[in-house]
Amino acid sequence: MNRIVTTLSIAAAFAAGCGVTHLLRPAQAATDVFTAQVIHTGELEGDALSPANASGMRNKLLASADGATLAIQDGNTPKHLHPVANEIQYILEGTGTLWLGDKEVRVKPGDLVIIPHGTPHGGTKPDGRTFKAIAIKTPPQAPDDTKLLTD
Repeated sequence: MNRIVTTLSIAAAFAAGCGVTHLLRPAQAATDVFTAQVIHTGELEGDALSPANASGMRNKLLASADGATLAIQDGNTPKHLHPVANEIQYILEGTGTLWLGDKEVRVKPGDLVIIPHGTPHGGTKPDGRTFKAIAIKTPPQAPDDTKLLTD
């Protein structure tokens, strides 16, 4: 129950932040649409997310607005960075370590990971299953905003 409340709180904070963006730029607000909904993240598995990419990652865009996107991600990804987009991940499932900046950190369900743009991250080492996380990116990540890194 506590994870559900936390997940919904993060989604509400995301929506509120997007609302503030709309107040600051009312001309843009008319082009963005949110739909009231409940998303059962536990039911989003396998191809209900997307076909797996080359590294095995699956994802599904849940909401998009002028200033940010909200998605669910399931899988592990190689170490990379986003030169422009900031990322916030809320870990739903999976325990292990991931790269964050220049160190490896332990994460578990309920952890919130803040990843400023330009910060190396990924390279997960799960204890058992892959990581499943809610990912908020602001500004929305452009297709060319991922730079793969080698150790």
